[in-house]
Amino acid sequence: MKLSFLFFGNKPDEKWQLCRQMGIDYAIAKIAPELTNEPSIDHMDSLSRSKAIYEENGFKLIGLEGDQFDMHRIKLGLPGREADVEKYCRMLENMGQLGINLLCYNFMATGWHRTHVNLPERGGALVTGFSFESSKKEPNSPWGTFSESQIWENYQWFIEHIMPVAEANGVKMALHPDDPPISPVLGIARIFTSSEAIEKALSFSSSPSHGLTFCQGSYVTMGEDIEKIATKWKDKINFIHIRDVVGSPVEFRETFHDNGPTDMAKMMRLYNSFDLNIPIRSDHVPTMAGESNEHFGYEMKGNLFGIGYIKGLMDACSKSSN
Repeated sequence: MKLSFLFFGNKPDEKWQLCRQMGIDYAIAKIAPELTNEPSIDHMDSLSRSKAIYEENGFKLIGLEGDQFDMHRIKLGLPGREADVEKYCRMLENMGQLGINLLCYNFMATGWHRTHVNLPERGGALVTGFSFESSKKEPNSPWGTFSESQIWENYQWFIEHIMPVAEANGVKMALHPDDPPISPVLGIARIFTSSEAIEKALSFSSSPSHGLTFCQGSYVTMGEDIEKIATKWKDKINFIHIRDVVGSPVEFRETFHDNGPTDMAKMMRLYNSFDLNIPIRSDHVPTMAGESNEHFGYEMKGNLFGIGYIKGLMDACSKSSN
């Protein structure tokens, strides 16, 4: 497995230096125009320039994560989605030409969502949480309401259009489950809320490019047997996110990697047994002392803890298998 880090944008800062100091060689990036102040990466020059910046700073850019441009018309089936999917396909072609062979994507029009972003954790650290009852009091999205059947139809349309292009260009697609895994959120249905739903998604294409991001925390929140489903899907796992969560889909809170219900060492041994040559990264972390919580879930001190924790587990598993 390839220990990696999710970077936002293409402007080197302290996080880049800290990651190199932690021994991370592989970058996953969201390089959308609002983060780079450059054209979207369906323009080859824009993507090539970002890749070069990562390489100049000691990283190999091996994957992209998240919406690299506005995806609402695709996810919600709105007028103009045909032009957007053509743009998406050009991005996949550019990725293939530059050897960026992973795209972690989601189908959440409102992204990952929390009703609380500053719950106290161990030692006064701050974590995010979600309450379905609280979410029901929030206003609907600016795009209105959408049913599960509509979102399923839009997702199948998307897969039929992009998966042949991904396969032709050697790009592995990695579907991220919905977070929170409950429906609806802000009036928009969420469909990837169970292992059965993920199985349905996988049935839409037999392409070798059609795979998954195995986000431990999301599947723990669902109440799934993560060891069982990881084993079942091992040939479809293209990316792994490591975090932990306490609670259920209707009420949960995130926690430190070592402070939740998951046997992290057992899961790392399992992944190691699959002999996966894929990226793995620390996901949503607590905000720790001295940090602003402006980027809740993605502040750096919690990531330093998570990276070190995962690196230790990976090293221990590697040594025990020799």
